[in-house]
Order: sequence, then structure tokens, then C-alpha cells
Amino acid sequence: MSSTLRVGGLVPLTTLDFPDHLACVLFCQGCGWRCRYCHNPQLIPARGDAPLAWDDLLAFLKRRVGLLQAVVFSGGEPTQQAALASAMAQVRELGFKVGLHSAGIKPDRFAQVLPQVDWVGFDVKAPPGHGQLITGVVNSDRANWQSLDLLLQSGVAYECRTTIHWRLLDAESVWTLACRLAEKGVQRFVLQPVRSARMLDAELGASLAPVEWPALRRRLEVLFPAFEVRA
Repeated sequence: MSSTLRVGGLVPLTTLDFPDHLACVLFCQGCGWRCRYCHNPQLIPARGDAPLAWDDLLAFLKRRVGLLQAVVFSGGEPTQQAALASAMAQVRELGFKVGLHSAGIKPDRFAQVLPQVDWVGFDVKAPPGHGQLITGVVNSDRANWQSLDLLLQSGVAYECRTTIHWRLLDAESVWTLACRLAEKGVQRFVLQPVRSARMLDAELGASLAPVEWPALRRRLEVLFPAFEVRA
């Protein structure tokens, strides 16, 4: 097993991926799920075609000390890799805050790294019992919702977000999911319309919003203190 984090891509500067912070994003290689709408399918294999050396990434970060405020670990799925905790510790030693984009595929590892994380963008795939339609993996929603509970118990700042392809989640399913989140005390919920130009399952085609969408959006705006539709 590799002792260093496998990274398949880098965004050197972003204001979008860690709220109110200048950050860079490291795209961790590998994911155990096969979400049909995934727009980064090149990150799914455990090893990519053009990996970025961890030592080179650390050198890049050292040059950005005082310029960037945070480093976000995204994917793929960061918790897929055992080296995640060590990589986060190295980033913190440089003085950066740590962000994490995750669906909590590995709840034990998710729990392990939470103490090192300042903010989490948590991907909730579907209402309980419906995850396999999206991820292609049996019982995937069990891990997804278990990790969400760990996050809510941790006190770490977060947002919950769900990617929407209307052929996979209809208006009723989205409302069921949202109500479940609200019952758990989630305050901030983001819907992300799928990027249909590039998807793992190209046969899904375009995602056309149902006629119920305007009314659903108004209900969601009432349900959550902070609700956003993010392009």
C-alpha cells in the first residue's frame, strides 16, 4: 500500500471550495463507487495515468504559505486512501486549514480524519435505500448516512449537498431526502444540478427538471435556514 497520497489533479486557486477562504484543491485518486453522473471518471481508478508526486505538491504548498488559507482534499473519494490522515497532518504543519469533500465511503477512515478537518462539503447521494441506483454499489447509502451522523456529532463546520440528475432522483425523492436531513438538524443544504456534458454513464443524457421543481425549491427554502442551488 502506498505511504503517500495519490493525487490525480490540482486546482491551484479557488474561492468556491472552502467558504470564505482562498484555497487550492487536491483531487485524490480512486473511488469505490461508480456514480452514474460522475464528471471526473478519470479519478475513479485507484491509480491514474498522470499522477502528481506528493513531494512536488508539498513544495507547491510551501511556496503558497501566506498566500493561500486552506487546502481542500477532494476526489475521487479522499477516504478511499489510507494515506489521507498523514497528508492532512503535513498540510496542517504548514499552517493551512484543511477542507474535505467526501461522501464518507469509508466511515472508519472518515472518523479518523475528522479531527484534522476544519470544514467538510459532504455529499449525500440519495434517501436511504436509493443509493445503489446512483452509485452502482449495494448498501452504499449505509456508509453515506453513517458518515453523515459522524460528521454531525463531530462539531466540524460543514454543508450537505446533493447532485441532482432528475432521471435518478425525482422531486418526491429529493423532498424525502431533504426532510431526513432537516430531522437530523442539518442547517445548510445545497443542490447541485449535474454537469451532463461529461458523465460516467453517458446514456443518462440531459437532466430535465420536472414540473414540480419550482414548488419544490420554495419548500426547500423554507425547510432549511440556508438553502442554495449551485450551478
